[in-house]
Amino acid sequence: MAQGKRSPFVTIFITVFMDMLGVTIVIPVIPALFFAPETATPEALEALVVTGLPDTTTSMLYGLLLACYPMMQFFGAPVLGALSDRHGRKPILSVALVGTMIGYLLFGVAIMTKNIWLLFFARMLPGFTGGNISIAFSAIADISTAESKARNFGMVGAAFGLGFILGPTIGGILADNTVVSWFNHATPFWFTAGLTLINILLVRFRFPETLQQKSDTKVTFTKGFQNIATSFRESNLRKTFSVVLLLSLGFAFFTQFFGAYLIQVFNYGEKEIGGLFGWVGIWLVITQAVIVRWLSKRYRPQVILTYSTFFLAMFLGMVALPDQATWFYLLNPFIAVAQGITSPNLTAFVSQQARPDQQGQILGINQSMVSVGQSIPPLISGYTNALSPVIPMVSAAIFTLAGWMIFNFLFKMKKEKAEQNAS
Repeated sequence: MAQGKRSPFVTIFITVFMDMLGVTIVIPVIPALFFAPETATPEALEALVVTGLPDTTTSMLYGLLLACYPMMQFFGAPVLGALSDRHGRKPILSVALVGTMIGYLLFGVAIMTKNIWLLFFARMLPGFTGGNISIAFSAIADISTAESKARNFGMVGAAFGLGFILGPTIGGILADNTVVSWFNHATPFWFTAGLTLINILLVRFRFPETLQQKSDTKVTFTKGFQNIATSFRESNLRKTFSVVLLLSLGFAFFTQFFGAYLIQVFNYGEKEIGGLFGWVGIWLVITQAVIVRWLSKRYRPQVILTYSTFFLAMFLGMVALPDQATWFYLLNPFIAVAQGITSPNLTAFVSQQARPDQQGQILGINQSMVSVGQSIPPLISGYTNALSPVIPMVSAAIFTLAGWMIFNFLFKMKKEKAEQNAS
């Protein structure tokens, strides 16, 4: 496939890395805007945006704030994916990044002014324009062969891992005024807005267009709902995206409430949360840069997913067991390895279901399912977390196990059908 004079892969890698850095940099910060450990300092209490409300109300507001980002992504990602099929990856990616940068700036202002409504709007805007990940995945699909898709998605997954190493760690440090006196909870968002500006310039000057064949994909704001209907109307897509939905539900229960779990149960602060997530990120990078590449040369995504999703469910189920937070430094790397193997292979598996001119559309449907999967857990756990912080952790294992069961059944059925056709 012609790729022009410049390979877009490095720019795609950097784009995904910076996007993930922006997503993960908030991991230790947002829970600290709603929850404070029992040993909280006066500065930590001062940072709370919501005070004086019952624990259940505070927890539900936290859940709603987490949910509004993927909910807006549900509407935005398929629109951006369709637009990128029509007009190319580069211009739509640039527009998406501008919206993301504005969102980070507004979130910093909302923290400084303690404006809860602006806080919500500032998460919704980059949620809608945050479909740049699906555009980046479409660009990877443009330049990949069937054999190299899992490997290339794995390398982009390594950018996710790098974001997980640096994002939470940087977020925890930049939010801590004991490191530098003028640091506060808004500082990580000013920093991320600056990174996004650099990303915009990189796309403008270093990203060659990857789409060789444009398509007349219809663009509507109800595309997310149409995607859900399409995914469940066709038998092949219904089974595939049911797995995507369940696995997204499971991992979202874990990632979105693990920070609050650490604060509420183990009295963790921002730096401690950031450090733990940074440790997890190291294992994500190792997994997706080394292990995924090794596996992709030997096994098909279908075979890999049969095992990786089971181990992911098993390790997520163990999160509720430790009575000391130090155990997570041993347990969470196993979660990172299982998820690091699952994510790129699942994306490759979904991509294989589409023709070359349908990559943006199918990956847009995939993003819709992921967005739904990320939206539901905070709406549910916003309430259940107030009952017990361990409930979201248990829910993560249950939904992931359900995803494994359906995929295992799906893979078994396809294998039997192939054997029947061969005979």
